[in-house]
Amino acid sequence: MSKVLELLAHPDELKAALILKYIRKPLNSATDTTKTPELRRCYELLTLTSRSFAAVIMELHPELRNVVMLFYLVLRALDTVEDDMTLDPKLKVKLLREFDSKLDTLDWSFDGNGPNEKDRAVLVEFPCILKEYHALKPAYQNIIKEITHKMGNGMADYILDDNFNLNGVQTVKDYDLYCHYVAGLVGDGLTQMIVHAQFGTKDLYQGNEQLYESMGLFLQKTNIIRDYAEDLEDKRSFWPREIWSQYAKSLPDLAKPDQTVKGLQCINALVLNALSHVTDVLTYLSSVHEQSSFQFCAIPQVMAIATLDLVCNNPEVLHRNVKIRKGSTCRLILESRTLRGCVAIFQRHLRAIKRQIPVQDPNYLKINIQVAKIEQFIEEMYQEQLPQNVLPQETAVYRRTQERTRCDDLVAAKIQEEQTTFMLTCTALCALAAALIVYNKY
Repeated sequence: MSKVLELLAHPDELKAALILKYIRKPLNSATDTTKTPELRRCYELLTLTSRSFAAVIMELHPELRNVVMLFYLVLRALDTVEDDMTLDPKLKVKLLREFDSKLDTLDWSFDGNGPNEKDRAVLVEFPCILKEYHALKPAYQNIIKEITHKMGNGMADYILDDNFNLNGVQTVKDYDLYCHYVAGLVGDGLTQMIVHAQFGTKDLYQGNEQLYESMGLFLQKTNIIRDYAEDLEDKRSFWPREIWSQYAKSLPDLAKPDQTVKGLQCINALVLNALSHVTDVLTYLSSVHEQSSFQFCAIPQVMAIATLDLVCNNPEVLHRNVKIRKGSTCRLILESRTLRGCVAIFQRHLRAIKRQIPVQDPNYLKINIQVAKIEQFIEEMYQEQLPQNVLPQETAVYRRTQERTRCDDLVAAKIQEEQTTFMLTCTALCALAAALIVYNKY
């Protein structure tokens, strides 16, 4: 009932939820996800581990759908090994370092996880994943294996790092490196897949490592800010000491009632750090042309900027895990189908972030400058406010944006059709309700 009332309190979100549920049509049919019993089971495992992520993967172009699904399941299996605190550390490190070699087998599985490890089924039923993995094109197999090798060894390194385990992340450089291993590498693999499928610009991968790295870091840093209270409860620490030590003697001190102002200032400092990746994110999105791949990349990024807006200067972050509303999520999914829509979302939340920072905050000026830089970058992307007779500058991001805008124009027609259908349906329902009222009255 509370969710219904929440939607009724936000009519724009209610409208988005109705369109998403009843009017919007999936980009691609998912009829080819049950070709074999193993493939069917892989998609069942995907849904068991992440229902929301499964929904986005199901709409991917058939060229990448199974590839991304298997990439996710392999990394989920790797993560399940790393997360399980019941495993002997020596066994865990050995498994992580050798995990990529298991992809060369046909029947490897692992049933040594604790009984309460929620995703243990992915490891127990790994032969299903292996069979479908070996059915992929060799290029995609190589990408998955390469990223699995890098991530597995990175996880093992952190397990063996006593300083990290005792004291958490120390410097901003360490913070970036940690985020690279848990999220940047995922961006690396996905970008290789998109480029191999010819769904993005040819230079999206080679020579532009910062772009896909920022895609992962922006998501991970936003989650780390949001998860402060949850991580402390689990006796973990991912906020970098280099930042939080400017505001407190120990990280838990920030949650004390008399330290709320310092806690908020620390949150805002971390928000500033995350904002440094936004221009790379927008550049990356402008470089993806195939629509389902674009939406797959765009949805997590707009969710991240909305979450960053929510956590900014928010004292609740110091005590609980805050999340954006379900209706807001529906609205973000619909609005992020075009680059123009993504840019509008970023602008809306960037301006909200700027409004929330008190003048007394030590990062007030820096955040205002950072937001202004992003706004200036967006102006360069489109160059629509030029004086009369002044031609746009043919910068790299302008050319990327123009090419992506041609894709946007095709999507815009479908969006307009959905809006028309929604309005006609609402009109018909209102007319029917009015007719029933009149009929019952007489």
